[in-house]
Amino acid sequence: MTKPGAFIRWLDELRLSDLPLVGGKNASLGEMLRQLKEKGIRVPDGFATTAGAYWNFLDEAGLRARIGAELKALAEGRAELAHVGEAIRQTILAAPLPARLVKDLGTAYRDLGSRCGVVEPDVAVRSSATAEDLPDASFAGQQETFLNVRGERALLEACRCCYASLFTDRAISYRAAKGFDHLKVALSIGIQKMVRSDLASAGVMFTLDTESGFPRVVVINAAWGLGENVVKGTVTPDSYEVFKPLLRDPAKRPLIDKKLGTKSKRLVYASGGTGRTVNEDTPEKLQRAWVLDDDEILNLARWACVIEDHYGKPMDIEWAKDGLTNELFIVQARPETVQSRSSGAALKNYKLGKRGKVLLSGVAIGEAIAAGKICRVLEVRDIARVEPGSILVTEMTDPDWVPIMKKVAGIVTDYGGRTCHAAIVSRELGIPALVGTGHGTHVLRSGAEVTLSCAEGEEGRVYEGRLPFEATELDAAALPETRTAIMLNLASPDEAFRWWRLPARGIGLARMEFIVNNHIKIHPMALVRFDAVQDEAARLEILELTRGYDDKPAYFVERLARGIAKLAACQHPHPVIVRMSDFKTNEYANLIGGAGFEPAEENPMLGFRGASRYYSERYREGFALECRALLRVRDEMGFDNVKPMIPFCRTLEEADRVLAELAKHGLKRGRDGLEVYVMCEIPSNVILAREFAERFDGFSIGSNDLTQLILGVDRDSAELAYLFDERNPAVKKMIRQVIETAHAEGVKVGICGQAPSDYPDFAAFLVECGIDSISLNPDSVLQATRRVAEMERRLGR
Repeated sequence: MTKPGAFIRWLDELRLSDLPLVGGKNASLGEMLRQLKEKGIRVPDGFATTAGAYWNFLDEAGLRARIGAELKALAEGRAELAHVGEAIRQTILAAPLPARLVKDLGTAYRDLGSRCGVVEPDVAVRSSATAEDLPDASFAGQQETFLNVRGERALLEACRCCYASLFTDRAISYRAAKGFDHLKVALSIGIQKMVRSDLASAGVMFTLDTESGFPRVVVINAAWGLGENVVKGTVTPDSYEVFKPLLRDPAKRPLIDKKLGTKSKRLVYASGGTGRTVNEDTPEKLQRAWVLDDDEILNLARWACVIEDHYGKPMDIEWAKDGLTNELFIVQARPETVQSRSSGAALKNYKLGKRGKVLLSGVAIGEAIAAGKICRVLEVRDIARVEPGSILVTEMTDPDWVPIMKKVAGIVTDYGGRTCHAAIVSRELGIPALVGTGHGTHVLRSGAEVTLSCAEGEEGRVYEGRLPFEATELDAAALPETRTAIMLNLASPDEAFRWWRLPARGIGLARMEFIVNNHIKIHPMALVRFDAVQDEAARLEILELTRGYDDKPAYFVERLARGIAKLAACQHPHPVIVRMSDFKTNEYANLIGGAGFEPAEENPMLGFRGASRYYSERYREGFALECRALLRVRDEMGFDNVKPMIPFCRTLEEADRVLAELAKHGLKRGRDGLEVYVMCEIPSNVILAREFAERFDGFSIGSNDLTQLILGVDRDSAELAYLFDERNPAVKKMIRQVIETAHAEGVKVGICGQAPSDYPDFAAFLVECGIDSISLNPDSVLQATRRVAEMERRLGR
């Protein structure tokens, strides 16, 4: 095998320090081949041309002066970008490659074939600029990539096209915006053996949450076929999330979220003609199937952690699965350049003043809100029609759209996921985007006034008309320490990561009902006893939602477990107290298939709810599914910070029966450190606090129910609203009593509700009583923390 010359370097000889020689992309590939192979990371073999080869090409062809003249004309405003870019590219494409480079490329290509055992290996030819992948400039998608290149002649042509792509309009514009001198940036070309992901799958992963910047999760996007569809946003991929800290224990499986993408297209090898690849319709069966199994997801996530640990920074990684060998490979790794540079102290919180008619939904990018006129444009040649401040609606974007993306207030696309081009650029620009809507270009019409909201969790929405909204700065810097633990009330797993920067000490109330109502939608008993469901429409809905599950109850368990795990992840290792289901019968009946399993009650607020359901033959099997989900979160995933809490527990006998049900399903109090809490929301919980404290590890005061039952006031009655007040002396006396009794028994007491935030005097009362924790909605945490700290200071605590 010949030794590489000055124009060619094998990837396995390169290090990250070789960036000036072979660009960021190729230097990173070499770094992984040399340093991470022993840790199990697989990177395809290959070689790279050097920066010297590029400069030699320009000099032998006499191109430097000609390119410089064109760029000068652009800088002085004597020529348009489109004209300059086209002129430079055509000049490069018309120039012959130096004979020495042609020879070295041919030799290296044949040597690669010998390494792979193939005469003419199919290779990927990728551009790698010497200014690529710096901490503040991603350069993603600025130059071209060519896949399934086979034969020396095809390789030489692809290399010439790579050189020309250094001067695409988008690349020229991007370098100018970032302050790079065009004639000081060289291009290296990476040539790697293809991973046959056209026969399997490929995608992108980040070692942080790309929306919130939450650093302890790996986000993986996956689609069938070659990875360009995911990178460019041509498809809406599957999305998976894995919690990094628990991956270090090989016995744990912290896969906390899975979302099925439509994956309507797959990029595969072309079978004839001049094209190397073709985008074909994905078979419907594959569209409905997960691209990766759980073991593959966890394996990729572990690789992502190894790569991040090695580089010492959040990473943006491309992966591929070979359909011939079923092996996974890493084909690119570069620093993440948006969230990793954002400030951790200040949070900008957007909030809609009111909601309107929802026109469209999709994947939310940017955690912001924008309002404006729709500008629907399908082709990049028509972007001149886009008005500044409008909402751009298109099928998908690529780097050619960047100049106009800088001028709009928001973006909506039919296709794409959280790692597509539109998502990446909108984050860099700080504007909201809604991607993967499926049919935005068909629903939204130019000129219509809309509000684009990406501040309501992972699902974003387009509302009809201009709706009022506000944006506030939340500064978490220099907050005082408090003895009283300030915790969060959270219900939506999709919103959990938004608040990771808040200085909270756990979740005091995680509402299970939200997950059941919004993520599961089916009554648990309708899954356990599906044959008993009489409503044909409900049966069809259940069959559709549980498609792919041989065991229908497993659908409930899996989705509930992942929802709880996502809440637990955002506050790990702080305690996350999960209230077991507390629907009223009328609310349960509204779940799919629920009407046939719920009794009709005159007063559901005081009826068959909370603890009384868990041991009843009407619901015992449903409660078993809740327990199975919680056990999976704690034992299989590893979130031992999760603690179940029992709502509306009326009597001591009821407490004993519920604890027995928990133990029967593996949730025995004390086992593996399991603590079980109880809501204090009934007068009997206060009167018998000592006895309840013998059975539970903590109380959480539910001030709404406790107030209505002490005062005999329906909390939903508008007529009696003036009487409903947690600050009533009778309510405060009961609260003080339960805190004193619980502390005498060595049991913690918290409160979950807005009253401490709404009423400073009530918060002062709680602090004076020595309450252990106050759990609040996220937007109240900073203000409440300062208020509690001041009260503790006054009380000398």
